[in-house]
Amino acid sequence: MQFGVFILAQQRGYHQTSQQVISNSIEQTVVAEQAGFNTAWYAEHHFNNYSLSPSPLMMVAHMAAKTKRIRLGTAVCILPLYHPARFLAEVGFVDTVSNGRLDLGIGSGYQEFEFERFGVNIAESGAIFNEFLDIIPKALTQKIFEYEGKHLKVLPSSIAVRCVQDPIPPIWITSGNPVTFARAMRENHNLFVTALLNGNQAITELRGRLDKVAQENGKDVDRDLKFGFLRCAYASDNMSEIDSFLDNARFQRRISESLKFRRAQSEDGYMIQEKPSDTDPTFEQMKKNLPVGSVNQVIDKMLEEISILRPKHIALQTQLGDFDQKTMLKQIELWGERIIPAIRKEIGQKDLADTEA
Repeated sequence: MQFGVFILAQQRGYHQTSQQVISNSIEQTVVAEQAGFNTAWYAEHHFNNYSLSPSPLMMVAHMAAKTKRIRLGTAVCILPLYHPARFLAEVGFVDTVSNGRLDLGIGSGYQEFEFERFGVNIAESGAIFNEFLDIIPKALTQKIFEYEGKHLKVLPSSIAVRCVQDPIPPIWITSGNPVTFARAMRENHNLFVTALLNGNQAITELRGRLDKVAQENGKDVDRDLKFGFLRCAYASDNMSEIDSFLDNARFQRRISESLKFRRAQSEDGYMIQEKPSDTDPTFEQMKKNLPVGSVNQVIDKMLEEISILRPKHIALQTQLGDFDQKTMLKQIELWGERIIPAIRKEIGQKDLADTEA
């Protein structure tokens, strides 16, 4: 079982400067490596406070110079917002400067607000994404490649700085579209999934959807697929800390939904207003749904969720809203010292028992 930190780089208000948000993201990555996490993941969003990470590839390149072991992932590059030639050249460069530590997470995007400002029709995002999926393996494995599709065209070209990883960096795909999941499975890419702030029922349904798509494509999820699970989780005996974390998790959900469903409002054109929704979970619902509570409670809940979903990777959301940085750094250390070792030990003992049976 691998573990990562997912760094969204959010700004909940002007009491946080953009420099502070990015500095916190950098510091969380360094501490995550020290704590033994396998991967640090960086989001991509534009033009508002939902995320101040406009280029996860630039973040990976920067963090490659500040770390030595931890893998560095994009979660995700919004492909329809890129020119393929520049994107591919930067992938080769970033994998090189990170000495082969790049995990390439890609997606088609969902925030129309961003697409409008890039001059891209969000209705075409899925088709553009699929053309990128055609191009990426060709470009990164062939000395000379070319492509001509409905949306993308690349003249015969060569990526000058080649990837260190052979044949290419691992590709992770995030999507809510079963057709995209099916293609990812057929082409042996990794997947990123989430149950948002929901509990075991949603996790069970998520596993069922994965199994269904896999069976339809001649695959077995446990045998043939590596997938990661994005999760909000927090361990503490201090209930005010837990409530603060949950408050920031709900903030993230509110802003995301506002942007996704085209109802985002802003007084100044930048800072998205946080507005309660009829679908907001209460703190009590979130405490029931999520791995939050004492260390032992979090371990038990994580093990329960793992037994249902059986992911190969869990990415913890560590940068949400304006949650206190010093407190979060201690949380990352706590996971490294106590929670991750306990989960791995329990999973290892179960795997051994299953093998012997």
